[in-house]
Parts: sequence; C-alpha cells; structure tokens
Amino acid sequence: MTSPLISPASEGRWTPRLWGTLLVLCAAMFLDALDVSMVGVALPSIGADLGLSTSALQWIVSGYILGYGGLLLLGGRAADLLGRRQVFLVALGVFALASLLGGLVDSGPLLIASRFIKGLSAAFTAPAGLSIITTTFPEGPLRNRALAIYTTCGATGYSMGLVFSGLLTEASWRLTMLLPAPVALIALFVGMKLLPRTERERGRGGYDVPGAVLGTASMLLLVFTVVEAPEVGWGSARTVLSFAAVAVLLAAFVAVERRSPSPLIRLGVLRSGPQVRAQLGALTFVGSYIGFQFLVTLYMQQLLGWSALHTALAFLPAGALVALSATKVGAVIDRFGTARLMVLGFALMVTGYVLFLRIDLDPVYAAVILPTMLLVGSGFALTFPSLNVQATNGVDEHEQGMVSGLLNTSVQVGGAIFLAVVTAVVTANSPEGGTPSPQAVLDSYRPGLVVVTLVAFAGLLITLTGLRPRRDRPSSGPSVVVAKSTPKEAERVAVRD
Repeated sequence: MTSPLISPASEGRWTPRLWGTLLVLCAAMFLDALDVSMVGVALPSIGADLGLSTSALQWIVSGYILGYGGLLLLGGRAADLLGRRQVFLVALGVFALASLLGGLVDSGPLLIASRFIKGLSAAFTAPAGLSIITTTFPEGPLRNRALAIYTTCGATGYSMGLVFSGLLTEASWRLTMLLPAPVALIALFVGMKLLPRTERERGRGGYDVPGAVLGTASMLLLVFTVVEAPEVGWGSARTVLSFAAVAVLLAAFVAVERRSPSPLIRLGVLRSGPQVRAQLGALTFVGSYIGFQFLVTLYMQQLLGWSALHTALAFLPAGALVALSATKVGAVIDRFGTARLMVLGFALMVTGYVLFLRIDLDPVYAAVILPTMLLVGSGFALTFPSLNVQATNGVDEHEQGMVSGLLNTSVQVGGAIFLAVVTAVVTANSPEGGTPSPQAVLDSYRPGLVVVTLVAFAGLLITLTGLRPRRDRPSSGPSVVVAKSTPKEAERVAVRD
C-alpha cells in the first residue's frame, strides 16, 4: 500500500513532508557512521589528555562497537513490537545525551561508558530508521530510491567523519564527541513533527524474553571475544572458551526461536536465497572495507608521515563518489536489479584492493592510490544500497524491523570480525625486536591487504550465485508458465493445455 505521505497524483512525486521524514532518518544514519569513523583520528589526543593506555584507547572504539553490534537484534525486534517511531525518537534522544556526556567527561572509564551508550542507542535507531523507510515507501522504484539515498548518507558520514575529525582535533578532541549532539537534537525535534505514527504490533504471541536475552548475550559475547582476541591471543584459553560459550548461546537461541510464537528472528526468513546472499554480502562487504581503511590509515600516517587531515583528504574521492550517486543509484537498481549490481560492486572493490597491493614507500597518489579510491567508491555506491534493497524486499511489514536489525548485525559483526582478523595477520607478520625498518613494516601490511582482498572475493563468489539462471523442467503434460513482469506489475500465470 502506498504511503499517505506520497502524492497520489504522481507515483514519482514526494511531498515536502516525505522529504523531511527521509532527511531525519538520513541524519541519524549519517551520525551513526560519522561517530564510528570520527573518533579514530582523535585517539592520540584523547590518550595524551586523559592519560589512557593503548588498551584503554581501544575500548573507546570497541565500546561503541560492542553496544551497537551486540544489541541490534533486540533493537530491530523492539521497533516492530514497541512502534518504530517511538523507538527511533527515544534512542535518538539518548544518542544526543551520550554525545554531550562524552564531550564533557574527564575520566577514561566515563568516556568509554558514554561510547557504549551511544552504540546501544544506535542499535535501536538504525533498524528502526530502516524499517520506517521500508514501511513508508512501497516496494519498487520509490523504495529503491529512498534506500539508495539513505544508505549513501551513511557511507558519506563514514567518509566525512575522517575529514571532520582531522579538522576538529586540531582544536580539541572534545569537539569530535560534541559535534553529533546538536545535530541529533535538531533531528529529534524535527522527527517529532514529521515521522509517521506507527502502532505497536499486537496479537503475535507477546514478547520473546528468552530469545532477547540469549540473542543479546550471544552477540555481546561474540563481539567482545573478537575485539579482545588479537590482544589476549586467538589460541588462548580465554578466547577458545569464549567462542565455545558463544556457540552454546547461539544453539540455545536457535532452539528457543524455533519454538517461540513471537521469535526475535523468524528463522524461516533465512530460507530465502536472496536474503542469505544479502546478509553474507553485508558481512564480507563491510568486513573487507573496514580492514582496508584500517591498513590504509596506518600506511599513510605511520609510513608516509601524512597528517590526519591529509589522510582524510586521500579518502575523499571515494566518499565524494558515494555522495554524488545518492539520488541516482535507485534508478540503476530499478533497471538492472540488485543481484547484478552487487556482483559489479564487489568486482570493482576486489579490483581496487588488488591494485593497492602495488604500494611502496614513495607512491604517486594519482597513479597508485587514486585509482583504488575511485574503484572502491564506485563499488561502495553500487553494493551497499543494493544489499539493503535486497534484504528488505519481499518481507512482510511486521518483520521489517527484524530484518533491518539482522542486516545491521551482519554489518557490525562483519566489521568487528574481519578487522580483528586483519589486525592479527599484520601483528603475526610484524618484525620483532628493535626498531623495524619502514620496508619491514610495509611488508607486514601486505598479508593483511591480501586477507582484505580474499574477503571481498568471497563476497563476489557469494553474490555470483544469485545470477544463476533457472532451468525449466521438461514436461510432456500440461505446463504452467510463470513470467515475471515489471516491478510495478503482479506476477502473471498462464496455463497452456
């Protein structure tokens, strides 16, 4: 059913209120992504000001990831059960307050706590915002266009976070923490006026409390274990036992979900091939990109001696491509479909990662680094919106929050897992003792870049399975021919005698 916010006079015309609604949701997604990337450049200044060790600084980043990745499943289901508008606005208000707290504290533990709270609130705004879009815009060209704008705003926020952080840290690291607060408050007040009211889900078996507890506990422990593993050792008793506990919790979670009348995740949704490809695609896509950005940042700052701002500007072409494509990708998805664009996007990113393996200690930016940035930016612009469209298409309205939470969980867990793997590979290949030569450090980065490339290639292979043509079974009797028409038409069935 078409949203009442869309002008009935023209299917392609959006009302000013609808544009305002989308901008509010985009602002929240932009802030979530901005907060992830912006804090990285500020870490050295935070450590010097608050007297924090390297391990404590890690938790300023990991605390956000822990809250975000660990509670996304619960956040997605809460949006369905409690009302998407209500969950989004409350969580956005908490995000604003936590941002204010993070910019004012003078204690490392309090700063880490504020980061965890921000991650927790983002775990509710992200799936609630995505499900508001998918229930406001009807499936097809309108939703594709909205999701393209929404997801590219997130990608732009991630890219621009590096630039903003480089500029703001020059004045004070506290500005990087405080910047999201006024933007979130403005979005909150505007959202209270514009966001469509949603009703709570009723008559579906109540709340799955055991599933919520087991799902949240398993995700929190998984993210915590992956984040800590590079420091305590992947083969340590602590890491092995933690992974074993995750496996037990997940097995218990699956058992509960199969029996629950109102599951946190309806496992049947994973019987869909497109849905599984979207989830695995998100896992490998974000995992490879986060690992790539981590290594490139180290390469530029530690080996080439570039400033934080210089490094951020080097990433800018990729971010600019994503931003400029925001209003165009939806039409491309309409024409070519999500499966083809996901394959093309992964192929572009794999090519970009392979080209980056040519780096040395004296690179020519235009010849070595820029081509990779343009390829990665193009791949990002095509793949990320397509993943979101494919994951949410064909899903009942009352399960949009659930699927949105599952997709965002794949994004966060993929980023956490593969970043930890890349870090471990680089550490294992780092020279021991004394001060290593720049060439030795560069050589330790290459295996990590190979891992990044292999992860993206795995994503390419997964998405290629979506292009396999269906073979009609021969039949000597009456046959039923099912032909899919345009996205705006229903499926037609012709029976031949």
